[in-house]
Amino acid sequence: MTAISLDPLDLAALLCSRVCHDVISPVGAIVNALEVLEEDDPSMREFALELIKKSARNASARLQFARLAFGAAGSAGAMIDLGDAGNVANGFLNDEKLSLDWEAPRALLPKNQVKLLLNLLLIATQAVPRGGRLVSRATVEGEQGSFEITATGSHARIPAHVEDLIAGRSEGGTIDAHAVQPVYTGMVARAAGMAIALSIEGETVTIKAARAA
Repeated sequence: MTAISLDPLDLAALLCSRVCHDVISPVGAIVNALEVLEEDDPSMREFALELIKKSARNASARLQFARLAFGAAGSAGAMIDLGDAGNVANGFLNDEKLSLDWEAPRALLPKNQVKLLLNLLLIATQAVPRGGRLVSRATVEGEQGSFEITATGSHARIPAHVEDLIAGRSEGGTIDAHAVQPVYTGMVARAAGMAIALSIEGETVTIKAARAA
């Protein structure tokens, strides 16, 4: 494995590609539903309206999550409420395949710590590709948080190459938009002075993050 060399402009472009990839599906569904409405078929009107409502909620939830997980989230040194982060995570991750239990105190933490927690949740979803249950636990001492996320489901596994990507390594030292999220997670962890550990037992993957030694 080779250390990843990533120009800041390339990082920004890859993150934008990732966010667009996440949002394009529900937005496309809204466009399709609007085309159905234009056909003026009464039998399809209710279906189209319901699809628009569902897809609009989905797109909004994805954008709110991306804003906290990848965005600036306020000025340098900003603090984020874990309760607000939990609301955003629940809106994005709870669906037909996944359920999220958010166990965290209502506390303010530095933004990079909260961004790290949200990005670790994204990695946890990749650990249960067929869906399952996520449990996100946070403990807070002063302005320092520590996190433990468990992902339980059929065919659970630690996502391929994710530990190397978090550490900033890849084959050839390059990445694409599919790999940028774990690379970014590692960057945020290092900026927050925290270390990440992944383990698996049976059908449960555990991801922990705590202050680096």
